[in-house]
Amino acid sequence: MWGEVKMCCAAFLSLGWLMLVLAEGKLDYISKGEGLQLQGDFSIAGLFPLHYTDAPTSGMPALGSCSKGRQNKHGYHLMQAMRFAVEEINNGSGSQPLLPGVELGYQIYDICSVPASVLATLDLLDQQQQQQQGASAAGTEGDMSPVSSSSLGQRAVAVIGPDSSSKSFTPAALLGAYLVPQISYEASNEMLSNKFLYPSFFRTIPSDKNQVTAMIQLLVRFKWTWIALLGSDNSYGLQGMQSLSQQAVHHDICIAYQGVIPKLTEDTVQVMRNMVENILTTNVNTIVVFSSKSKLSGFFPYVVERNVTGKVWIGTEDWSVASLISGIPGIHTIGTVLGVSVKYAAIPGFEDFERKSLEILEQDSGPNLQESSNGTTGASCLQSADLYSFAKNSYSLEKYDITSSFNVYKAVYAVAHALHHALECDSGKCQKRTIHPWQLLPLLKQVRFTLGNTSVYFDSNGDPPTGYDIVTWVWRGTDWSLRVVGSFSPDPTELTLDAALIKWPDASKSVPLSICSPDCPAGHRKLQTGQHKCCFECLACPAATFLNKSGYTSCQPCPEEKWAPPVSEQCLNRTVLLLPWDAPLAVALLLLLALCLLMTSGCALILLLNLNTPVAKSAGGRTCLLMLAALTAAAASSLCHFGQPSGPACILKHPLFIFSFSVCLACITVRSFQVVCIFKLASKLPQAYDTWAKNHGPEFTIFLVSVTILFISVVRVALNPPQPSQDLGFYHDSIVLECSNTLSPGAGLELVYVSLLTMLCFSFSYMGKDLPANYNEAKCVTFSLMVYMISWMSFFTVYLISRGPFTTAAHVLAILSSVLAFLGGYFLPKVYIIVLKPQMNTTAHFQNCIQMYTMSKQ
Repeated sequence: MWGEVKMCCAAFLSLGWLMLVLAEGKLDYISKGEGLQLQGDFSIAGLFPLHYTDAPTSGMPALGSCSKGRQNKHGYHLMQAMRFAVEEINNGSGSQPLLPGVELGYQIYDICSVPASVLATLDLLDQQQQQQQGASAAGTEGDMSPVSSSSLGQRAVAVIGPDSSSKSFTPAALLGAYLVPQISYEASNEMLSNKFLYPSFFRTIPSDKNQVTAMIQLLVRFKWTWIALLGSDNSYGLQGMQSLSQQAVHHDICIAYQGVIPKLTEDTVQVMRNMVENILTTNVNTIVVFSSKSKLSGFFPYVVERNVTGKVWIGTEDWSVASLISGIPGIHTIGTVLGVSVKYAAIPGFEDFERKSLEILEQDSGPNLQESSNGTTGASCLQSADLYSFAKNSYSLEKYDITSSFNVYKAVYAVAHALHHALECDSGKCQKRTIHPWQLLPLLKQVRFTLGNTSVYFDSNGDPPTGYDIVTWVWRGTDWSLRVVGSFSPDPTELTLDAALIKWPDASKSVPLSICSPDCPAGHRKLQTGQHKCCFECLACPAATFLNKSGYTSCQPCPEEKWAPPVSEQCLNRTVLLLPWDAPLAVALLLLLALCLLMTSGCALILLLNLNTPVAKSAGGRTCLLMLAALTAAAASSLCHFGQPSGPACILKHPLFIFSFSVCLACITVRSFQVVCIFKLASKLPQAYDTWAKNHGPEFTIFLVSVTILFISVVRVALNPPQPSQDLGFYHDSIVLECSNTLSPGAGLELVYVSLLTMLCFSFSYMGKDLPANYNEAKCVTFSLMVYMISWMSFFTVYLISRGPFTTAAHVLAILSSVLAFLGGYFLPKVYIIVLKPQMNTTAHFQNCIQMYTMSKQ
């Protein structure tokens, strides 16, 4: 928007100039080549701020006399640099002259103000118009030979200057409309790189775009994220502030306070004092000041007045190296100043040239030479200067002056190199012919040469691809000097810095902090507490999340297979919970399993060898072998619980135990029912019992009960087969390797069925508690069932509150306890009688017991 406004103003001024030309044929304030100038074949115009003047307070763009202002020594050095470069080129110094046979001239204007800059531009454009009219008149007379510019009067083929961005916008637009090359030596505003608005603008000072990047890199380098930003009330400061604000966001830099530095007047004194108070209120330790030195010179006295100390000030190239700022009384107390400075390059012979200028002028009797030092012009509105009045002051040549003068020096040489190509001077002598400014423009874009150790060329935007020096102020008492502490390169972007060379406030060796909130420790996230993202609280990351980088506002969840404790900066691998084969607990259980299998095998062998004895028959006969086989299979099912779960193990372990143990329970239940029927119900229902017993009722009952539980188990596995799975939810730091569907509805139905069978077994056993001792198994079966139920109740309790190796071991122990309970409660007493009490394993003994039971009932 600002660029469009500038373009409109330039178009308006250009239109006004054209109207005057068309109406009268010339302007009434044409300089006619008088003033501070040097005649030559080709002329270069120079726009330099030779005086300081106060801007009009009325707000109108009035043009005051520059000579009434204070002399500007910096502008004087810039002007002398142009004269030196022209003289050096004309003298043909070096092994090969740049413009042999051609003399360069110059026209120098004092642009002490923006109106003076515009007026000088209009005067240059009027000269262009008159030159074109003269060339046309010469053409109508039939003279077709090449015409030198000197035969038609002084005309500039290029313009050097102005010195500031605010003075450059309108001249750049006006000159660009007529494709007159313009090379500025100090106008750094980024908008001037817009070739659509300013097609003929070049500069030898880097663009503010690079300067802003350098300042951002400084802030990033020292981790200063809480800053104040000040800018002067002109295009240089406002555009720089805007550009820096936009870039700061991308580097997490927060601007706590922004202020615009106005021109110092009685009305703005309080404004500046308020700005200083606001800086102190925001508690920032780093202040970035994007300001011209003229505006800033009125602000810093109020910083000193308020006794602001211990701060870090980051300055632009315009003021950080200027003695106008460093010379403010008491400014050495404000803290550390880090500045961006155009890279220093000396001009050999320049200092001697300035010293000899005064000697020549003192010997000169007056303005009777080709070069005029007179300040009068053909029109009093145009601003020129008396060279002698400046030279006699013998101004000191500071480092800042040399740096800027070198930019002027490069600009003049760039024009000369373009003329060299335009006039085809490679042959050793230039071809004298008329060169129009628009013809010089494309050649300027292509120039590439070296001055000393500096390469000079322009990129597509007319900017030099040069970098900056990073400087700091050094005070020895009140004596000021500059120290280069680093450099910045824009392509590629690189900041090199030696922080050890910087003297920090309060003689501290550590870099001062300039932050709103300290960085959160590892494992903490940021919670923004205000409008600035730099102000926040630190909250600990909960369990199962982590944060290993500062600056994040949310904690990252861990993958499912990992975990993290609270306040963690990384995820940890979960512990895998299973019962490995080689664990001590597993070895102990395997030994118990081996003992169990040995006991069942031994009991089966003993009963098989004594199958026809009364004890074996009373225990169930061949049914005992089926019971022992079922107990063996039930015990073997525990092998499916060791190691990492597999598909076959998950499918077999529960159905195998449930089915095997149900067969055992069914056999004991039927055996107990038979004994109760024989002693208590046979006399009451003899026919029914005989029919049931003779038609293989016991075998069919056992088969039916076993097939039913087998059917339930098969259907459950078929509909929802158990598979190896990982339980990630039970423990936050462990993975439980188990089989799925452990607590499914099918498993619940199996449990209900076995529970009913257990209750039925207990009921029939309890009914026979008063039978003869050889048939009274109530105590043994009750004990076995009690151990069985306690084991499984204990396991389910542990399973609901815990997982892992111990729970798996409890499961295996419940299986083995159930098997050993029935083995010890039902079979071992019978094996004991068969092996150790053979006198009790006789038919007579059993008949005696039955007789005694019968007599007791009578």
